[in-house]
Amino acid sequence: MKITIERGALLKSLNHVQSVVERRNTIPILSNVLIKAEDGQLSLTATDLDIEVVEAIDADVAQPGATTASAHTLYDIVRKLPEGAQVELSTGADEGRLQLTAGRSRFALQSLPQEDFPVMAAGSLPHRFELPAEAMRRLIDKTRFAISMEETRYYLNGIYFHAVEGGKQKSLRAVATDGHRLAQVDHDLPEGASGMPGVIVPRKTVLELQKLLEGNSGTLSVGVSETKIRFEFGGIVLTSKLIDGTFPDYGRVIPVGNDKTLQVDGKRFAEAVDRVSTISTEKSRAVKLNIEEGKLTLSVTNPDSGSATEELSVSYSNSPIEIGFNARYLLDITGQLDGAEATFAFADSGSPTLVRDSEDGLAIYVLMPMRV
Repeated sequence: MKITIERGALLKSLNHVQSVVERRNTIPILSNVLIKAEDGQLSLTATDLDIEVVEAIDADVAQPGATTASAHTLYDIVRKLPEGAQVELSTGADEGRLQLTAGRSRFALQSLPQEDFPVMAAGSLPHRFELPAEAMRRLIDKTRFAISMEETRYYLNGIYFHAVEGGKQKSLRAVATDGHRLAQVDHDLPEGASGMPGVIVPRKTVLELQKLLEGNSGTLSVGVSETKIRFEFGGIVLTSKLIDGTFPDYGRVIPVGNDKTLQVDGKRFAEAVDRVSTISTEKSRAVKLNIEEGKLTLSVTNPDSGSATEELSVSYSNSPIEIGFNARYLLDITGQLDGAEATFAFADSGSPTLVRDSEDGLAIYVLMPMRV
């Protein structure tokens, strides 16, 4: 194998694929990236056996071939090369090594046979559809903060994507919850997504996809089966296993009778929560909201460090209510809002609160209160 490629193009692709590779591996080949050169293209593949990322980029292929080398080492070398350098990758007489040359720099990296590299077979993906990359990015950005980190409830360790086809509005819906808060975001149902199974895409896959979609404004092709999902865009193919579990009936926790409505400037509210929570205890992060006509008072009391209060003018004309929340969760939700105003709908101090965005009617958030 012998190829030449510009350093910037190689670095970008290595950055995409190497982040899938775990730093610690009991199987040596999983630390490596599969490098294939043929037909004027360089293909890089990395996997952790649950996710596989393949990216193809144009290169000057003098001699086709394939090998594998340490993903992180190769990335670090290319990252440290001067901008604009021409990088030559080759395998020659010494089969167990990958030679990398750039200007006066020369590296010989240990390699493992390409035949040992595991390939993830996606099988048939009967449900296929396309949607703008921006739409998928929105679905992920607005829900991923609510993914559970609790490994025992593994079925909550991802985003639940499914088709909602009842009623007038047919949607592709993304839902995430950790039991304390819930995020639900809709997008118009793409052609071909009708009848797709509800699938739970794992947290690591969601984060990798989010990184890959950054700055991408093209179209994303999605293929779904009962056990796998595949995303294709811009020369990149990401294939992932799905979480094998049943997502809970989230509709039951979305309140419908919350009649006490508060409207507040989202940015000013978030800044006030951030300020008063400075003295809250690390463990509880509790902030109390006292709401009465036209006025919201935020307060925090910490026996060890003191107390803080801040008042905000709001639109509220119902009976007074006192309710407590985790400050971190409030900030996570207000951080997703596009509009200037946030709308909170309360029932009482012990029931779930509904939060809506003044500019995005297809996104709703649910937050469980705390005792304070």
